[in-house]
Amino acid sequence: MPRFNLTWLYVVIAIVLGVLMLNKSGSPLGEGGGMSRRVDYTQFQKYVAEGYASRIVVDKKDGSLMMYVTGEHVRDVFKTGNPVQGRSPFVEVEVPSMDKLQDFIDAQQQVGNFTGTISYQRGSDGWMNFFWSFGPLIFLALLWIFMLRRVGGGNSGGPMGIFNVGKSRARLVEKDQADKVTFADVAGQAGAKQEVQEIVEFLKNPKKYTDLGGKIPKGALLVGPPGTGKTLLAKAVAGEADVPFFSMSGSDFVEMFVGVGASRVRDLFRQAKEKAPCIIFIDEIDAVGRARSNRAAMSSNDERESTLNQLLTEMDGFGTNSGVIILAATNRADILDKALLRAGRFDRQIHVDLPDVNERKEIFQVHLRPVKTDGSLDIDFLARQTPGFSGADIANVCNEAALIAARHDKESVGKDDFLAAVDRIIGGLEKKTKVMTAEEKRTIALHEAGHATISWLLQYANPLVKVTIVPRGRALGAAWYLPEERQITTREQMLDEMCATLGGRAAEELFTGHISSGAMNDLERVTKQAYGMIAYMGMGEKLPNLCFYNNEEYGFQKPYSDSTAELIDEEAKQMIARQYERAKGILQQHADGHARLAQLLVDREVIFAEDVEKIFGPRPWASRTEELLEQQTAEEDQRPKGDEQ
Repeated sequence: MPRFNLTWLYVVIAIVLGVLMLNKSGSPLGEGGGMSRRVDYTQFQKYVAEGYASRIVVDKKDGSLMMYVTGEHVRDVFKTGNPVQGRSPFVEVEVPSMDKLQDFIDAQQQVGNFTGTISYQRGSDGWMNFFWSFGPLIFLALLWIFMLRRVGGGNSGGPMGIFNVGKSRARLVEKDQADKVTFADVAGQAGAKQEVQEIVEFLKNPKKYTDLGGKIPKGALLVGPPGTGKTLLAKAVAGEADVPFFSMSGSDFVEMFVGVGASRVRDLFRQAKEKAPCIIFIDEIDAVGRARSNRAAMSSNDERESTLNQLLTEMDGFGTNSGVIILAATNRADILDKALLRAGRFDRQIHVDLPDVNERKEIFQVHLRPVKTDGSLDIDFLARQTPGFSGADIANVCNEAALIAARHDKESVGKDDFLAAVDRIIGGLEKKTKVMTAEEKRTIALHEAGHATISWLLQYANPLVKVTIVPRGRALGAAWYLPEERQITTREQMLDEMCATLGGRAAEELFTGHISSGAMNDLERVTKQAYGMIAYMGMGEKLPNLCFYNNEEYGFQKPYSDSTAELIDEEAKQMIARQYERAKGILQQHADGHARLAQLLVDREVIFAEDVEKIFGPRPWASRTEELLEQQTAEEDQRPKGDEQ
């Protein structure tokens, strides 16, 4: 039921009180408003006897009167002769007796000292007196309440919102909500859906598990890169289980006030227990669940730590949270506190990885439902063209393709629109109007042709899709490859990829006689790759089978000596140098083909794998790669649907 908004009531009361207080500046009898002065009864008699009174108004209720002063005697009474324009100056008097007053007025009229009029009225009653006395205080109190509501955030804190900052800000989705999400809305992620299916089954039929002595899992942590559907999967769990769903971000717990985070955790679990069975979902839990440090110099915010301690207590303390399951999502599971990840709190870690080619096909089918496509669109082709894309990236591709088609006044979205959308997301906006000299264009063509040539001729380099020298984003040229999706990578595969990356710089040096700044990004990539192979993967010749991964245990200190650091530096230099010389050797052997490819780029600006195949012939290892892919697909089709991954 919506809460009545008291703001307008405050405004109306404030206006009424303001009008009444303005009227207070005049007479209780409705007139006056000029200069006023309070005198005793003796002074009043003197003024009347001297002929100062022009009119007398008597309040019979409280026994007071107001004597209006004639204009020529204003200075004698008020010591000034400038009354307020349009208002009559007056004096106020307490009357000791109405009978004596009447006798005095009659006597003054007989001698001619008072020639004006005298009137008797009933002035303000008890309510008016109440307002005169307490109206300003009531007005200030209502103004204070109004300001507190504004500071407290309106609906978040109620009438005294600033004092309710400790209340949970979780968004509650009731089980009977019409637009709930189910597993049918989550494409791919078969392994993750199978993991959370047990949670759904327990919430639907807990007796099935408790009869066998099983206990409900306290929580599940969804771990994966951004955009892979962790939040969507949590919503699907709530939709399938048909239970209330509390959704909150980790950053919503922490506030500027001390103790607010812990208070919000307590309030969240209190509400959840009242709605049990239910699900609590905390997105980006690393905002409050970061590992606590035992170093005094590196101690983190005490407020965040108190929030984490309260969360740990609520999840697995002396209290009971029967029927309350906590789901959380993060892409930084490595920085979470170990106490949060132990059994009894987050019992399961469910990995939501980037989708493979088959899962990308399913995701495309979901996001293409509202898109009007032509009949020639091949979803399998789109899935193969988007390796490494998350579900959010694929949704963006579909939207960009529709926008591109609409920009060109098409009636449906075609294959070219989707390819343009992929290029737009990967490389940035195409800049055909960018000014470029003929020499720069030739250098860029030689550079990109160097990448394309070596990647075509090396066994483990990624297959080429297309090459362009049209500037995109900050890049002057780009080459698109179709990387093989694999779980592990060998040393030979990494070296081939490194050699192909260095092909652009090698081509510049061989065929132009100088090097340029265009290879900076290539050099950055191969440098990181070389150091990773030697220091982390144990693939060095002088330092084999050693991993110097620098995790939080070492802080800012290197986990190796200075002499070892020198060995790592030297071996990285040698590895890059060998692959650079290897790239130069391959380009020298195929200089004619490279020159034809570069000239084709200068003429057409964009070339595809078919153009490279016409120059160098089919890739020697292409048939073997296709054979392996077909064999893998056949094995997946024959695998029973219920098998564990």
